[in-house]
Amino acid sequence: MQVLYFAWLRERIGLPREQVLTTAPTVMALIEELKAREDRYALAFSDLKSLRVALDQKLSSFDAPLAGVREVAFFPPMTGG
Repeated sequence: MQVLYFAWLRERIGLPREQVLTTAPTVMALIEELKAREDRYALAFSDLKSLRVALDQKLSSFDAPLAGVREVAFFPPMTGG
């Protein structure tokens, strides 16, 4: 699946996107797999309260299933003004 990183998350990981092979059943399980890769991922995902996730361009939750998902995007909350 394609995993996209936006804003400061992209800066901490050093990539705007990557293809990830995973058997993770949920978004949270995917996050745990990514955090276990390297310190830069662990740092990027250290505060989930500061993150949002979209699955196939639809806002979702961290406990959402990944079955059939082609794209996961992680980004900070949006603000208006």
